[in-house]
Amino acid sequence: MPTFLSVACTPLAEPAASAPTLIQWQEAGVPHEALWRSERGAAPPRRIVVADDTLAADAAYRLACEGTGLLWRGDFHNARQMVQALARRIDKPPKASKLARAALHKATDPAASSAPAGHDFHRHRQAQSQRARVLGMVLIEFGADYGIGLRRAPDARQACAEAWGVPGQAARPSVASLRELLGVISAHEWRKKGVEIPALGAPPNNRIHPHYGVFSPVRGEYVDLVANAPLPAGPGGKFVAFDIGTGTGVLSAVLALRDGVDQVVATDMAPRALECARENIGRLRLPSPVKVMQADLFPEGQASVIVCNPPWLPARPSSPLEGAVYDEGGRMLLGFLKGLAGHLAPGGEGWLILSDFAEHLGLRTRAELLAAIEAGGLKVLGRIDAKPLHPKAADTSDPLHRARAAEVTSLWRLGAA
Repeated sequence: MPTFLSVACTPLAEPAASAPTLIQWQEAGVPHEALWRSERGAAPPRRIVVADDTLAADAAYRLACEGTGLLWRGDFHNARQMVQALARRIDKPPKASKLARAALHKATDPAASSAPAGHDFHRHRQAQSQRARVLGMVLIEFGADYGIGLRRAPDARQACAEAWGVPGQAARPSVASLRELLGVISAHEWRKKGVEIPALGAPPNNRIHPHYGVFSPVRGEYVDLVANAPLPAGPGGKFVAFDIGTGTGVLSAVLALRDGVDQVVATDMAPRALECARENIGRLRLPSPVKVMQADLFPEGQASVIVCNPPWLPARPSSPLEGAVYDEGGRMLLGFLKGLAGHLAPGGEGWLILSDFAEHLGLRTRAELLAAIEAGGLKVLGRIDAKPLHPKAADTSDPLHRARAAEVTSLWRLGAA
């Protein structure tokens, strides 16, 4: 049977922006404490039970749904199987009778059948958030060096150091969800293996290695758009390109390989992205120099091509890791459009890489986008479209399948009006 523990959560005396939480508990009469880690910003469970291989999945599911954390003390692989068992219970389809009642309600209730735009998307995000909360209740304790003291546990110390930083002399033990750890390990494997980018040339020098917390360029259609769009005629002299919000540096690398581009300046605000971009740029040995610098959108000066691939969905990210997907209020998109004209060299173009997924979800209209372009003193010179090829576009079981199937990714060629 699981042993119930009381948990005290105390913020350590550090700056509020990064203040970690210290959790304390009693186990077999012995006091324990550890740092609570959660990249998605989840609060630690209010109650923790010590769990091992004897805990039944149904009992674990009830506890997790109540918000009770399961601090695992058994076999590591059994902990992974427990997460899978919880996922099966969450994802179990509702009974047909419930589906029939829901369909009847939607057909007969005008309010239900005329749900506001984006209703399905917000309901989907709410369900995903709840799913993540429950699955995140299986907890793992790490030593001060990120070692895991469970049977058959992997050596994840390097992966954790890449995600959380190299532990210092004053490092403490920590606790995180097993799902968080699995994400850290997965990111480490992606970083080692890299993502093949055909637009960068022939193997083996065509891989981008994403770091933990930096969006991986697995959707190649937008990379190909930047690789193939015709460059504008430069004003003479050095042809400079800006890459706004560079992330892994993939678009900067593609631009540096384009004939006629003499220099690329890549900007980002996130320290992880800056480190990742610098590492990738240094590894690729590009023919044109790429300067990676921290800036909120634009660097100083003007450029003949300014590329921006902002987050495509104007919604609030639920964690720092979602910042590459969700752009609350369209801050980055609108900031780019507002400042673009002032940074374009004569005859230069801004290349806005944007999916219309948000339009199909009812989160933004095409008219709103065009109005923002006009308000920035810009005009549309042309648009190049590409259909996404990612697996979700063909997955009919995806709750957002209709929007994904209709999605188009575009490179908007913008010039000063």
